[in-house]
Amino acid sequence: MALLGDARTGKLADNIAGFGRALRRAGLRVDAARIALAQEAAQLVGLERKDDLGAAMEAVLVSREQERVVFRELFDAYFRDPAIAHKLLAQMLPSAQGRKEPSKRPRVSEALAPRKHALARKPEQEIEFDAAMTASEQARLKHADFNALTASEFHLVERLAREIALPVPQFEQRRMRPGMRGPRLHWARTLRHAGHTGGELLVLRRMQRRRAPLPLLVLVDVSGSMERYARLLLAFLHAATRAHRRRDVFAFGTHLTDLTPSFRLADTDAMLAAASAAIDDFAGGTRLGASLATLREQHARRLVGRRTLVLVISDGLDTGEPEDLSRELDWLTHRCRRLLWLNPLLRFEGYAPLARGAAVLHRHAHAMLAVHNLEKLQDLARSLADLLDD
Repeated sequence: MALLGDARTGKLADNIAGFGRALRRAGLRVDAARIALAQEAAQLVGLERKDDLGAAMEAVLVSREQERVVFRELFDAYFRDPAIAHKLLAQMLPSAQGRKEPSKRPRVSEALAPRKHALARKPEQEIEFDAAMTASEQARLKHADFNALTASEFHLVERLAREIALPVPQFEQRRMRPGMRGPRLHWARTLRHAGHTGGELLVLRRMQRRRAPLPLLVLVDVSGSMERYARLLLAFLHAATRAHRRRDVFAFGTHLTDLTPSFRLADTDAMLAAASAAIDDFAGGTRLGASLATLREQHARRLVGRRTLVLVISDGLDTGEPEDLSRELDWLTHRCRRLLWLNPLLRFEGYAPLARGAAVLHRHAHAMLAVHNLEKLQDLARSLADLLDD
């Protein structure tokens, strides 16, 4: 492990600090405290074996299971060649010197790319970049799978998703309001108008039923395989249903978490921060059956009704018992208007719900829709209207 340098010369600490910054560019949550722990771990395990060093640094730098693959790929690429070590201090990462490896994940490739100083960009270059983004780049991102985006692309797509409208289908309420058309006459307004025309009934005012959006119940899977989809779809739903009065949002992993208070915040970024703080089983397993049981026991009277539109956002990879899931889904589908499964795995051509949880969910859901890119989110509103008209 000579590539790391001698700890007494300071190269070890500098190289680990540079590696920590590369991890941050790849989207991992690495702060100065974690980098200090990694430097201490490297000195404790020694530099004789690269595998031992990687395992020690992984233990202190990685906090979520889905980040382990990104860490290992980045670690191997960052410390591959001893000749590259002298250039790491200048923030020239390994991929600038060797051939590109298309097999790397987008987040790893972006983290290994040379970083240009922001002040070195000319105004003309920024204008050209913005113009390109409004044409070919945005067209590409519109069809790009959320899970295949780099960290910078993901943030851009998340902002674009917040601008997509989602008009929820409406229903006629029992309450009436004044209108030009309707089955009943509004005698009070009709006679009041007649008082201004000498008692002549020139205009017949009518009453029509009020219309309101269907109550919305959203269940979002926050397991490890749904990490990127969950965050982006939460941002999309918060912005798209901001004017919706009756929306209740829950996250489920190993248990149910009520995100409705977070969704009452006006700012989407503040909502995401509050939701992140509320969810304590993020990137864990998926137990939809147990979560639905909690919904039935604690929130059924407040949430579930014959008009409720239920959106289940999940890949269907449930780890609970299929019998429990089937029983809870049967209860839910008989107490709502429609249960729609929004499945990001539909990005794969020829996908079939063969997993146990997916098969049960597919059997009970009224429809399964794709939500893996911006184009599918734009189609979602039209699909909701078509399904509810059936």
